[in-house]
Amino acid sequence: MEPLASKIRPKTLDEFVGQEHLVGKGKPLRIAIEKKELFSFIVWGPPGCGKTTLARIYASQVGAEFYELSAVDSGKEDIRKVIGTSQLKLGARPKVLFIDEIHRFNKAQQDYLLPFVERGDITLIGATTENPSFEVISPLLSRCRIFVLNELSEKELQQVLARTKIKLPKDARDWLVQYSAGDARQALTALETAEKLYGKITIASLKEAVQSKHLRYDKKGEEHYNTISAFIKSMRASQPDAALYYLARMVEAGEDPLFIARRMVVFASEDIGLAQPTALVVANSVFRACETIGYPECQINLAHGVAYLAMSKKSRESYDAYLAAQADVKEFGNLPIPLKVRNAPTKLMKELGYHKGYKFYDKESYLPEKLKKRKYLK
Repeated sequence: MEPLASKIRPKTLDEFVGQEHLVGKGKPLRIAIEKKELFSFIVWGPPGCGKTTLARIYASQVGAEFYELSAVDSGKEDIRKVIGTSQLKLGARPKVLFIDEIHRFNKAQQDYLLPFVERGDITLIGATTENPSFEVISPLLSRCRIFVLNELSEKELQQVLARTKIKLPKDARDWLVQYSAGDARQALTALETAEKLYGKITIASLKEAVQSKHLRYDKKGEEHYNTISAFIKSMRASQPDAALYYLARMVEAGEDPLFIARRMVVFASEDIGLAQPTALVVANSVFRACETIGYPECQINLAHGVAYLAMSKKSRESYDAYLAAQADVKEFGNLPIPLKVRNAPTKLMKELGYHKGYKFYDKESYLPEKLKKRKYLK
């Protein structure tokens, strides 16, 4: 039986919901489709925002044959079958090859696509939830336009649900829209499951159908880096509420607690430093607690540490001073160390003046002669 998401899939841009910045009047994809322009492109966006649907509409409207592969279970042989043995013949319909999750193709597989795209044997449309700058090889990226898709708004999700013609009470619809977080496919799957299992759609039947919410969080992907970045920046801005929220997102998604705690240890010296030296003690204690206790209890230790670090006074003075000293080391190399602060374990070294004149609490700079006037800590 055809899934609900497939059954109501739009076939034209007028039926398509969302992505007005690309398919609205006078926008690039609409113009390309109206003018039947053939070019390769990559659509980058979160799940359930219309990437596959846009690819199908594009191929249909430009009069091309549409072939669809998933990078998860496809390889060179599948690509070869689509392309065939000969190049595009005069008068033949162009071929659009849509590769879902193209970021899962390895470098060799992506390299294999290059000559076919260059010659025009195929028009490539790649779909990815990951930043193509990191996941798609540069030569292939340079031959494709990049279109960024956004997750659907609550209003747009309501439009998608309305197309199903399934009776959906307002409170259940509002709950489903909130649950789906901009993912139309997730909303439609939940709705279809609830209807099949329970007939009547209510918040309770929807909750039973979905059981638990899946958080979008790839530990090696962009969402991982976006979340840890927001976490660090929230602590840096002394916003404990935001920091705790991003902590909760990482914990609920199953992030390694030691990864989080390690970032906290770095933060304690990098961003708090001399303003509150005990921050490093707290951060190290949190790291140790995560090592010895683990989930689920160590989330309490993480929350304690995050709140403390976010609310602490901040100073980058020691870290900035170190960076300035590091810059001098890189620029000037191994400058001669003043004789008075050199070690003198032998008689010859003493005769050469090593250690001569050294005294405790000396006010004269111990920096190399060239850097005598440097002040790293202001």
